[in-house]
Amino acid sequence: MKTKITIVGCGPGALDHLTPAARQAIAGAEVLVGAPRLLQAFAPASAERIVVGADIGKVLREIAARIGRKKIAVLVSGDPGLASVATPVIKRFGRASCHVIPGVSSAQAAFARVGVDWLDARIISAHDHAPSVRPAALARSEKIAVLAGNEKTNAWVVSLASRLARTHRIFVCENLTLPDERVRRVKAAELQTMTLPSRTIVLLIKRKALL
Repeated sequence: MKTKITIVGCGPGALDHLTPAARQAIAGAEVLVGAPRLLQAFAPASAERIVVGADIGKVLREIAARIGRKKIAVLVSGDPGLASVATPVIKRFGRASCHVIPGVSSAQAAFARVGVDWLDARIISAHDHAPSVRPAALARSEKIAVLAGNEKTNAWVVSLASRLARTHRIFVCENLTLPDERVRRVKAAELQTMTLPSRTIVLLIKRKALL
């Protein structure tokens, strides 16, 4: 059987949101790949570590040098299907070479905190760069979750909130599941002066969906 790379969804941050399948995959890995925060939180001391930084190409080369020789697990925040390093790993090594373990995403946790289902929600990443979609194009979306927390893209988030302020309620969800978690409803004008932690989800939900 061909050796596979295991891509592990590590949930929104708290250890108790890590699934049993994820725990088992991490415990059985000889090489763990992930951001410093994930390696520090979840990696056993005995495993080799490959730190994910800005140079994804370098990380892929290091994985390639070990695949077939060692059990490799790639740790990703939240769920692998949402704006994660899983995408370049699968593209480089192929779907057949990757086993993906889903995790609880921060978007799921955010909607759970405000008590609203996320069926048909529009999920947009503004974590690394400003989205190409125009705020006006999202006016008809009933539920929107924005992966925020980047000073360079905060202006786009503010623009979206201002555009939808009359029809949508705005919730800022910070550090979900962690001890310093904070969920609050805000006005669009307040976002202009807020500094958002890197682990922030901004929800924009039409008022009728909150009834």
